[in-house]
Amino acid sequence: MATTLVTGEVSGLEVAFEEQRERLLPCVHCGFCLPACPTYTRLGDEADSPRGRLHLMKAVVEGRLDPGSEAFRTHIDRCLGCRACEPVCPSGVEYGTLLELARHTAAQHVPQDFLTRTLLFVIHSRTLRRGAFFLARILRHSGIAELGTKILPSIGFLRNMRFGMAMLASSIPWHPQVQTTTSAPEAGRGGQTKHSTKRIGILMGCVQEGLYSRINKATARTLEANGYEIVAVAAQDCCGALHAHGGDLEAARGLARRNVDAFSNAQVDYVAVNAAGCGAAMKDYTTLLSRDRDYAEAAVKFSERVRDVTELLSEVGPRSGAPVACTVAYDHPCHLLHAQQVESGPLRVLEAVPGVDVRIVEGAEECCGGAGIYGITHPDLGGRIGSDKVDAVCRTSADAVATANPGCMMQIGAGLRLRGASEGVLHPVELLDISYRRAGYYEGAVGRL
Repeated sequence: MATTLVTGEVSGLEVAFEEQRERLLPCVHCGFCLPACPTYTRLGDEADSPRGRLHLMKAVVEGRLDPGSEAFRTHIDRCLGCRACEPVCPSGVEYGTLLELARHTAAQHVPQDFLTRTLLFVIHSRTLRRGAFFLARILRHSGIAELGTKILPSIGFLRNMRFGMAMLASSIPWHPQVQTTTSAPEAGRGGQTKHSTKRIGILMGCVQEGLYSRINKATARTLEANGYEIVAVAAQDCCGALHAHGGDLEAARGLARRNVDAFSNAQVDYVAVNAAGCGAAMKDYTTLLSRDRDYAEAAVKFSERVRDVTELLSEVGPRSGAPVACTVAYDHPCHLLHAQQVESGPLRVLEAVPGVDVRIVEGAEECCGGAGIYGITHPDLGGRIGSDKVDAVCRTSADAVATANPGCMMQIGAGLRLRGASEGVLHPVELLDISYRRAGYYEGAVGRL
């Protein structure tokens, strides 16, 4: 299909600023965004705060600052894109959209660093990312990733390799201790399935399918156990979130179009997403494709159907399962809490598992430092932020930490591995899936996917 898009070096940023002029002009520089910003609280530099970065963007739009300048690129690149500034902004500035356009503008003048470009290139290609994740799974299952975590030194480029190995090692499934005190009648409580006429298509995702296919399967099983009909969606692709965050908006738009077509052709009522970053990106397809004459209307309809899996489960309960005796520390993914404004859904899923002691991580609203590929491309600052998060997790003394995003799972999991901590990492639906399995809800049924 032919498309009509805004072109030019800074035109996209100019248009965005013009559209938000009524919000930007009344900004009184109140500073509410400062304590919410992880980079500002660590670095103390106004240029590394949301309002500081907005000032730099405005300077580019007005022609007072070269978009290829180091000053612009450095501070824009340092942003995590966690969007914690948006809920606290009294002017309602859509900072996340402006950030992506700013990075796109900068990348038109000076290409992103080699590591970022390589990662985005691999993720964009189905063939390359399947090969990369196949190799990653070999490293994980063979024990090489675990060994690398223990023996590689934290110096030079080996530091990044060690952290990458720790991320892979942390992606193995976590299982609670076998429960022997639950009687069969008690395990079967939870009532009947609430049947729904809603057809659900599940986003498989790139990282999710590559390293966490078990979460996709748990998503399908738990949704079916709560009465939803799962529909296989062919031809779907990566959500494009990593490309949008990295400033490659053209690649993000291409991936968005593929998904709009795929899920529209499947005629689903909802698009279920179990990765917070993916969900936020897909709910923003309306903005991403707003100037695409052929997809703008379809993007609106698509985004309206996107739901986090915990939102869908919360709509029908979710159904209670069998007891699982464990303590779980819950940490909010930024793009679920701040971007999608979903707070209670994951907690309701965890609360549907009898016997679970849920403990909210101190500072759960703050980013873990993962932020897509940020933890890999910015090991120093991402590591500092991640270390603070791991400290908070450890203070809960929980058996495992639950969070609803693969990047967060790996960032926190890697930090725990490198410290030799014993806490496991899981998605809330994984624990619900364990509970349902113990309750016998899947007997005689074959989970899809």
